[in-house]
Amino acid sequence: MQKRNTQQRRRTIIDLLQQSGEVMVDALAQQFSTSEVTIRKDLTELENNGLLLRKFGGAVLLRQDASELSSEKLSNRKIAIGQAAAALIQDHNRIIIDAGSTTSALLPLLATKTGLVVMTNSIHVATTLLEQENEPTVLMTGGSWDAQSHSFQGKMAEKMLRAYNFDQAFVGAAGLDLENGTTTFNELTQLSKVMADVSQQVVVMAESEKLQRKIPNVELPWQAISVLVTDDLISPSAKQHIEQHGVQVICATTLKAE
Repeated sequence: MQKRNTQQRRRTIIDLLQQSGEVMVDALAQQFSTSEVTIRKDLTELENNGLLLRKFGGAVLLRQDASELSSEKLSNRKIAIGQAAAALIQDHNRIIIDAGSTTSALLPLLATKTGLVVMTNSIHVATTLLEQENEPTVLMTGGSWDAQSHSFQGKMAEKMLRAYNFDQAFVGAAGLDLENGTTTFNELTQLSKVMADVSQQVVVMAESEKLQRKIPNVELPWQAISVLVTDDLISPSAKQHIEQHGVQVICATTLKAE
């Protein structure tokens, strides 16, 4: 009976996440008349099964938003954004590539560049670049592994970044806020701020649909961002609003599926 109740409660948690996109531990404990310890165990198990992402005090759902287009169309948008961002990179530039699926769209396009020095906090980015025939110089931040972002974070990573200076930093965003800048569910935002501090140009790569996501934690304010590379589905009013913060907005033409 206990096992059945546990499974029913966890299914209900997922249902609540699908409805609101976010749940909080204290509210769930009250709703199910159980302890916060029990709810945290539920969230941990659901996260281990790839159904949600833990955050401080609660969890968010791991899924594509209903506003997103098909995976093929989304993939094409990432490719277009990657191509537009890669055009900003000159031979022999020293760049940072943050962990993330959109920033990873840069990787195949770097094979045509020579003499690059690339710092990253992502194992995927590092190994992909080292497999290229035109191999750049790759530096890893090191630090503490963060399972939420699948990247290295922490003081060690920050110290490594501050030992260098870079021409450009390429970072992604879980969300975009017209007034505040990039936003994230992950409370570990300090490394992104250090990436911006040590780079002459900060390039955010993000699909326009990220403007529809209401996410609480500001990662980089617009004042710290030089360029936003997004897709051509961004509204003219949103583009103009962001440009008023002094940010160059590049709208990549979305590739059409054949």
